[in-house]
Amino acid sequence: MARKGQQQQTVKAARRPELRLPELAAWEGGGLEPDGDYDGLEFADLDLAGQEGVGSRFMDCAVRRCVLDEAGLAKARFLDSVLDGVRGVGTDLSGASLRDVELVDARLGGVQLHGAVLERVVVRGGKIDYLNLRTARLKDVVFEGCVLVEPDFGGAVLERVEFRDCVLRGVDFSGVRMLDVDLRGAVELGIARGVDALAGAVISAGQLFELAPAMASQLGVRVVP
Repeated sequence: MARKGQQQQTVKAARRPELRLPELAAWEGGGLEPDGDYDGLEFADLDLAGQEGVGSRFMDCAVRRCVLDEAGLAKARFLDSVLDGVRGVGTDLSGASLRDVELVDARLGGVQLHGAVLERVVVRGGKIDYLNLRTARLKDVVFEGCVLVEPDFGGAVLERVEFRDCVLRGVDFSGVRMLDVDLRGAVELGIARGVDALAGAVISAGQLFELAPAMASQLGVRVVP
């Protein structure tokens, strides 16, 4: 019995970003530019809707209360930065890289993060509808106190990802590869597709009970009273 207990593994916790932003200068440019290089800047209360910042690099930056409707930020890099209170629909962050980033109280819809790489990222508060993270790679990512409506993780790789005090509605885990994914803290866990891809995740006994019908359906088991 002791040997069996010694072999038992626990889920590894995600490593959180440790942000210490320097004194920031206010951004006074006319608009974003493709392949732009932004370092130590604060973007505050700006309308960046429809602007093109494809391939840009944001280092030690803060983006606060900005409008990002249809903003083109594909393949952009956000490093050691904070996005606070941003809002928008259709923001394109496909293929982007986020490392040591905090996304706080965001209100986003249809944001495209497919093929993106997220490492040491915290998503805290706010609501994101139809988040597209297909084929993305998430490592050391924490979703905390947020609402995710129909997020799509199809084909993504999740390693040391935690869901804490958050709501997951209609999530798609189809084809996901998981390692040390902790779903126990989700206050609502609604999986629309991909129940069979939960290997590598940890759930609570209560969540197992709630997911039992979906699991039975996936296995082709009929439950007859």
